[in-house]
Amino acid sequence: MKRILIQDTTGNLKKEKRDLHISFSTQIRDRGLTDQVQVVMASDLGVYDRGLAVKVLPEGVIYGGVELKHIPDIIEKTIVKGEKVEELVVERKNKQMRIVLRHCGVVDPESFEDYVAHDGYQGLAKALEMGPEKVIEEMKKSGLRGRGGAGFPTWLKWNLTRGVKGDEKFIICNGDEGDPGAYMDRSVLEGDPHSVIEGMMIGAIAVGATRGFFYIRAEYPLAVERVQKAIDQCYAKGILGKNIFATGFSFDIEIRLGAGAFVCGEETALIASIEGLRGYPRPRPPFPSVKGLWGKPTVINNVETLANVAYILLHGGESFGRVGTEGSKGTKVFALTGKVRNSGLVEVPMGITLREIVFDIGGGVLDNRQIKAIQTGGPSGGVIPEQFFDAPVGYEELQKLGSIMGSGGMIVMDENDCMVDISKFYLGFCVDESCGKCAPCRVGGTQMLHILNQISEGKGQIEDLKKLSEIAHAMQKASLCGLGQTAPNPVLSTLKYFEKEYLAHVLDKKCPSGKCASLVTYLITKESCTGCGMCARVCPANAITGNRQEKYTIDPDKCISCGQCYEVCKFGAVLRQ
Repeated sequence: MKRILIQDTTGNLKKEKRDLHISFSTQIRDRGLTDQVQVVMASDLGVYDRGLAVKVLPEGVIYGGVELKHIPDIIEKTIVKGEKVEELVVERKNKQMRIVLRHCGVVDPESFEDYVAHDGYQGLAKALEMGPEKVIEEMKKSGLRGRGGAGFPTWLKWNLTRGVKGDEKFIICNGDEGDPGAYMDRSVLEGDPHSVIEGMMIGAIAVGATRGFFYIRAEYPLAVERVQKAIDQCYAKGILGKNIFATGFSFDIEIRLGAGAFVCGEETALIASIEGLRGYPRPRPPFPSVKGLWGKPTVINNVETLANVAYILLHGGESFGRVGTEGSKGTKVFALTGKVRNSGLVEVPMGITLREIVFDIGGGVLDNRQIKAIQTGGPSGGVIPEQFFDAPVGYEELQKLGSIMGSGGMIVMDENDCMVDISKFYLGFCVDESCGKCAPCRVGGTQMLHILNQISEGKGQIEDLKKLSEIAHAMQKASLCGLGQTAPNPVLSTLKYFEKEYLAHVLDKKCPSGKCASLVTYLITKESCTGCGMCARVCPANAITGNRQEKYTIDPDKCISCGQCYEVCKFGAVLRQ
């Protein structure tokens, strides 16, 4: 089936995009092509500032500046005849590379036959022929590291589990994606569930597992539905169950739902949750590869890791290993969000720079404001300032900058973002999500958050900055699991790179970005005030009075520093101090 993908490359053409979608669908129907062509709204085709863009699959041609009048030509020339509408073709340098997302938007995620038509389960067939040792060797050649955040070599995890004796072994797919703004795993599970199942089965062959579990957030109902449908299809086709393809290999899969606890993304807490226990992490060793689910040897890989596996088996580990850097092979999927013009999922080769991701792929900063920083790695990742945006994306490279790869969240911040406020937000998330089992995380996180609240309210002291650093380092060393160990990262990285902002809050009692309400005052200059009264109409505290003749003023005793007057004033009459 052919597909027509439609993107608004400016972010301002929502109605026009909808009209184009309707017109395409109507004309496709009128020409009797409904069974051959699907029209889909897309968020990112990698094209920017070209009005409405259209990508035709499987040809891959992209058109820019598409209007309603161009639809008949595109259908006749490209859809029917396979030719290009030359005057609309967009020539671009595509810095994305799809391996994990290779099938998303291409195959029907609910069709077993469509997946098989795109080389589906060929990697599994090859793995059954190769045997466990050769599969692990191929994974070693690929250099694939875990995409859940820790970056542990996949082949080594599999090899360790294979070497442990046990009457039963398990493999778990970690789909408990809890980072704010992250939806990488969700998109793969919804868009290409069979690739993850195939990757899990290849892993099972490698380690000798006979049962697999998908651990998926209950908040992802469509992902759960499509994975379950894919599992049912595999049982119906004989790909799951006993003695698969008469090879002697038997494997069963079932789904377990996560209840939304962020800490259950940690592997030992995840195991406890599957067992029906409270999602507490436990000390390691023993590691899950030795003593995991129900005390049996267990491999845990996240969704993105498993989605790479069949590709590696089909194309060869060395081919995969040629993508990326020496220490970080292959591609990485990021959820690019925040103050960026074109947010969405991107898949890029390791080694690409942060600047290329934000400006060449993301189209730059929203509203043409000055970029300030990027936060990578989710709520426990670090904040990287603009001066380091030319650094390559890789596990070790990001760690050197005080951040982490994490599962793939990437949030862009502009000049209006306050680093104290940012640190407070992410630390608050980690405090809320802490299981409370260990004191360094439970007590340390709460104390750090209290200090940050004091600073943001203008009650901070200079010695508080030293306290923050001391508590943060203690949490990193003594916390039981990765949540507590990495929760201080946003605070430490902002203290390192944006110390002046902290000093402004502590010494000057001012928030340079105007985000900390307790440290911001607003006033109206009569010289610039036109008397329009818009500020008074939006003020929730009724702190603004005046009229067209006398102009408007703000009562500082009533003002709650919400900033709504500042946002709506078109004449620059409201000043923020």
